[in-house]
Amino acid sequence: MSSIGLYDVEKVSKQIRDGRVGVLPTDTLYGLVCDAKNIAAVKRLYSLKNRDKKPGTVIASSVEQLVELGLKQRYLKPVAQYWPGPISVVIPCVFELPYLHMGVGSLAVRVVGDEKLRKLVEATGPLLTTSANKPGKPESTNIAMALNYFGDSADFYIDGGDYSNRLPSTVIRVVDDMVEVLRLGAVKINDKGELSNDI
Repeated sequence: MSSIGLYDVEKVSKQIRDGRVGVLPTDTLYGLVCDAKNIAAVKRLYSLKNRDKKPGTVIASSVEQLVELGLKQRYLKPVAQYWPGPISVVIPCVFELPYLHMGVGSLAVRVVGDEKLRKLVEATGPLLTTSANKPGKPESTNIAMALNYFGDSADFYIDGGDYSNRLPSTVIRVVDDMVEVLRLGAVKINDKGELSNDI
């Protein structure tokens, strides 16, 4: 287990490209992360979270990265208007990337807006992320909480400070041109897909 500065992109990206699983501050909350292209790392991340049929979220620096990962542009193009930013969109991927979506047939994805995180993801490629907590426990808002949950079972930790004032991403799904809000979080949005401050 190691501690690395968040903005040391070279060191952090090497850990991730080498298949390690760690905790870092995302553009929303602290997340348990790994290389979304590395099947063994993904399986290990899900094992640490005791996840079954509950996929994480793939974050990327651009829509192009998501397409290169194997997701269909026809599902990404209509929702690209919401990015970059903390809105995760659930898109179909029935035959693509089953190791990521755990057989569910859909996957939440987003393009990050935070500049420093985006530079990291540019270097690593898309990351699989899930909240840094154990099932049924509060989400980590500081590195001490994440250490308490995962200890030596995670390979590295990056301390970005106190995130107690942060919200998780808003999660939506687009069905027949209507936006279904699955979780209202950092961004407010209505069922017409309009960003709103009045909800």
